[in-house]
Amino acid sequence: MNIHTKYNGTVTISPKDKFIFEHGLPGFEEEKEFALLPFDESGLLYVLQSITRAQVALVITDPFPFFKDYEIMLNDSQTSELKAESQKDIAVFAVLTVQEPFHETTANLQAPVVLNPAKQKGRQIILPDALYRTKHKLFPNAPQTISAESGGR
Repeated sequence: MNIHTKYNGTVTISPKDKFIFEHGLPGFEEEKEFALLPFDESGLLYVLQSITRAQVALVITDPFPFFKDYEIMLNDSQTSELKAESQKDIAVFAVLTVQEPFHETTANLQAPVVLNPAKQKGRQIILPDALYRTKHKLFPNAPQTISAESGGR
């Protein structure tokens, strides 16, 4: 199946690349079918691409290499919707807000995307825990950039 993408033009996906989000994504509730595509060759970044609308595409990554203490727990309803029998059945991703320069990129740890690759199900979970925010610096130890607006301070 060919789909039009935001970042890679028209690509061919196989049926196993498709994930069904029964409730869509927050802000994109009408979008139910997404493909998981590589964003670059690093193997760290992916695109969650709407199958029907090219402009709906989220850059995502596995948060655990960047945030060692990050953890989420799914409730029974979420586990059931994903058709997951255990935590081992799921893959967790953080949605990125990509910045220029790239080391300013942030990750949304409050609303991870959870996928069950075996069942091709997905859901974005909103975590109630106040520990996580929508903008955690992916590279917190990167040097700060100086802009003209900051007056070099």
